[in-house]
Amino acid sequence: MKYLPFISILILISGCYPSSISFIDSGSMDESWKTFTVKTLENNAPNAPTSYAVTLSEKIKDGVQNNTRLSLNPNLGKGEVNIEGTITSYSVMPIALQEGDNAAKNRLTVTVNFTIFVTKPEEEEMTLTSTRFVDYDSKTDLASVESTLLEEVTTQVVQDVINKLLSNW
Repeated sequence: MKYLPFISILILISGCYPSSISFIDSGSMDESWKTFTVKTLENNAPNAPTSYAVTLSEKIKDGVQNNTRLSLNPNLGKGEVNIEGTITSYSVMPIALQEGDNAAKNRLTVTVNFTIFVTKPEEEEMTLTSTRFVDYDSKTDLASVESTLLEEVTTQVVQDVINKLLSNW
């Protein structure tokens, strides 16, 4: 009788023990997905740097390869998951107005529309619109901090794509 509480706790704890342990998160991606492709994004945002579409495309490739079990297929459109997209907006707007209508901060905002074509187990088309921003001091010249700001925004956009692939939210 004195061992009953110990046995009860042991039974409760054993119910929480994981059935498998792995350092690779398989997420909820379909098991039939093995490879992916990324078509170089279109840049339809007039103010965006001309090289940003290529940079973002490469970061998406790196992010998906490094954070999922998918491998990059060198033949465009031949993966089980094929990602295309368009940069639709790139803007800088003043925020945090002070006295005299002066802005204390500016906000760089980037919007990218993605279409993700899935070929297995059945054909499916997913869409994703990612709008991300970063704020910076209005006294700072955009040209001097643009690459750093874009790096931060790009990281957020890549994470949105990965989350879409892993969870289809």
